[in-house]
Amino acid sequence: MRRPVTPEYRLVPRSVMLGSHKPTVKSSLKGNLLGMIMCWLLALLLAAIGTVIAPTIGAGQATADLPVALPTAVIDLRTDEGAALVKAQWRYADAKVIEVANNAPGPDLRPSGPPNRTNDISPHAGAADFDDSAWEPLAPVQLEARRSNGRLAFNWYRTRLTLPAKVANFDVTGSTVVLELVIDDYAEIWVNGRLPLVLGQTGGQLIKGFNAPNRVILTESARPGQEIQLAILGMNGPISNPPANFIWVRSATLDFYRGDQVGGAQPVQAEVVRLDPELDRIILQGARLEKLAGGFQFLEGPLWHPDGYLLFSDPNANTIYRWTRDGAVSVFRSKSGYAGFDIGDYHQPGSNGLTLDRNGLLSINEHGNRRVTRLERTGKITVLADHYDGKRLNSPNDLVYRSDGTLYLTDPPFGLPRTFDDPKKELPYSGVYMVKDGQVTLLTRELSGPNGIAFSPDEKYLYVDNWDLKRKVLMRYEVNPDGSIANGKVFYDFTRDPEPVALDGIKVDQEGHVYVSAPGGVWILSPEGKALGRIVPPEHDANFAFGDEDGRTLYLTASTGLYRIRVNIPGIRPALGVQAASR
Repeated sequence: MRRPVTPEYRLVPRSVMLGSHKPTVKSSLKGNLLGMIMCWLLALLLAAIGTVIAPTIGAGQATADLPVALPTAVIDLRTDEGAALVKAQWRYADAKVIEVANNAPGPDLRPSGPPNRTNDISPHAGAADFDDSAWEPLAPVQLEARRSNGRLAFNWYRTRLTLPAKVANFDVTGSTVVLELVIDDYAEIWVNGRLPLVLGQTGGQLIKGFNAPNRVILTESARPGQEIQLAILGMNGPISNPPANFIWVRSATLDFYRGDQVGGAQPVQAEVVRLDPELDRIILQGARLEKLAGGFQFLEGPLWHPDGYLLFSDPNANTIYRWTRDGAVSVFRSKSGYAGFDIGDYHQPGSNGLTLDRNGLLSINEHGNRRVTRLERTGKITVLADHYDGKRLNSPNDLVYRSDGTLYLTDPPFGLPRTFDDPKKELPYSGVYMVKDGQVTLLTRELSGPNGIAFSPDEKYLYVDNWDLKRKVLMRYEVNPDGSIANGKVFYDFTRDPEPVALDGIKVDQEGHVYVSAPGGVWILSPEGKALGRIVPPEHDANFAFGDEDGRTLYLTASTGLYRIRVNIPGIRPALGVQAASR
């Protein structure tokens, strides 16, 4: 049995599963009434004692900026002393709106249509090697001077920083350096010639808000002598009603933090159960579980993006979130799975599983829309699968690509309002499918609730598990050269465990160890199917993803919280070329 969980981390026992709608038994009126009563009682309890416990259960789903903490040292770039310490010479130029040639949208939704005329900013001064030597030099105190000509106006501030060895008595080596900037009224900040663009991002290097502080991590491992080029585009606003006043720098500081101060990660009480000495090679002694964010409804589908952030779904909230290593959480995509008139009937209308294809494009399982889609770089949505044999899919749950681009997915009915008994359900079974060259093929229908899905490193085997309290099995199928599967066998059977949860997410590391969400936590199995141990988080784990540059951080989505733990063997990740089959 799982160890007791203290109220600091959870307010209800795991067996209640208020955030999840995966059925433990077929719905009944008695069960529904009992669940409603429990929810009412819990809501009353929270309302009564919320002021006491609120600080311990998370601050909400989206922070939209990195958490604020007191820095260990600060350099004010508006002062002579501060600018001199980092050898900063500010330079300034107005930006102009000019007319340029362009093309109208073409069939590909890109500017490939007929020629037209439009407007642009000049100069484009974000590049790290842009020559600003002819620009006006500014003394630090001049940053507060009102500049531009007012109304619809833009300007540029540029400078190069050289990090010192010390700030006061603080040794900057290995520290995290954050630029905090407030431009009157809006700002975009290029760092070393880069302005990353991510859907849903607010703040950071992009516009934060009206006279709001932009906070940008410049480095997470500072070293004395390190050079950082800044290019800041200032804007007068609001854009729709430009004011007669001007652009100026309200504040500009470098905030220095020790390595453990930024990111908001908090160690939590968790257990690593070691059943075999082999686990010591996978999870080192002393590895600790950290909580990264909380306050969500029910988390699923984590995916590490090679640009350095984590995406994850909250199907109950109909949202895809984005977490970055500075601790900021933002909405990546709202209405991620459904926007129908009857959305109030759904418990999990949103997206579930997320992955990347070979081109790095995001593929999404949409519960309410009952389909798998791909988000193109143009913003267009391409439907990859929504029907089989003329009937609508149930509610695609998890997905994985083979290295040749073939898509595999599971399709239980857990995203439908009444799951197995929903009148909209068209297929009489739950299937595992393959999508190849636009053709959807049923691979197997033997599991009542196929859920997690993953390949072995050599792609000779496909793992699929089952959310069914009466048959909690992890299956392993042989993969034929044409992508079909055969000779399915039970790889591990968890059915004897009495905990009222079944099996969920699956991931595999580069040596073939299988991680599976099962009763009692995240189980780690050998490539031969031997139980090596398990990670027991403080909340019910649903899925996980390997992340960070080295692939050795396991990110867990667990009920209302996002967690991570370091592992010693890198995991298989999509679109990163780490699949053994492609090495």
